[in-house]
Amino acid sequence: MFTGIVEELGEVTAVENLGDASRFRLRGPVVTDGAKHGDSIAVNGVCLTVVEHEGDEFTADVMAETLNRSSLGALGVGSRVNLERPTAVGDRLGGHIVQGHVDGTGAVLERKPSEHWEIVKISLPADLARYVVEKGSITVDGISLTVVEAGPDFFTVSLIPTTLELTTLGRKQPGDPVNLEVDIVAKYVERLLATTRGDAR
Repeated sequence: MFTGIVEELGEVTAVENLGDASRFRLRGPVVTDGAKHGDSIAVNGVCLTVVEHEGDEFTADVMAETLNRSSLGALGVGSRVNLERPTAVGDRLGGHIVQGHVDGTGAVLERKPSEHWEIVKISLPADLARYVVEKGSITVDGISLTVVEAGPDFFTVSLIPTTLELTTLGRKQPGDPVNLEVDIVAKYVERLLATTRGDAR
């Protein structure tokens, strides 16, 4: 489990096409400290498994399902990525419960800078809109954020200077894709209500 509090801005150093998968090598001195084979690291909100670890870099295999459901397939050498290690039992839950299982992708639609923050508008797939509410939580590229406005096919978030400086959202431009993970609590509630009504699928 993750919390959506990005630990560092890493970098893709190599991408190997494996046919039905890709192998990424990524640099991240913070998240690789003490890392070992089999550990989990969230990359732009996608939970990946460490295959190899050497120095401040690690490699991870990304299967076709993940490439199709996330924006990781658009990454290339030099791409910056948000990195986070799983939360440890007993740690503070600084963001919200994040699984690292991307529900879909959106795209940056608009940026509105102001003196002390920036409003970013992001497109929202129709099948995810029902899980997004004003003042609720959503994960964008692995960042736990609070929804400012929730529309039928978009939402907005307000970013403070720290988020702009230390995450990929400070660099994303209109048209750039982002990974989205909605609040897991909302999905469980929906399933529970459907079961109660007898129309669970």
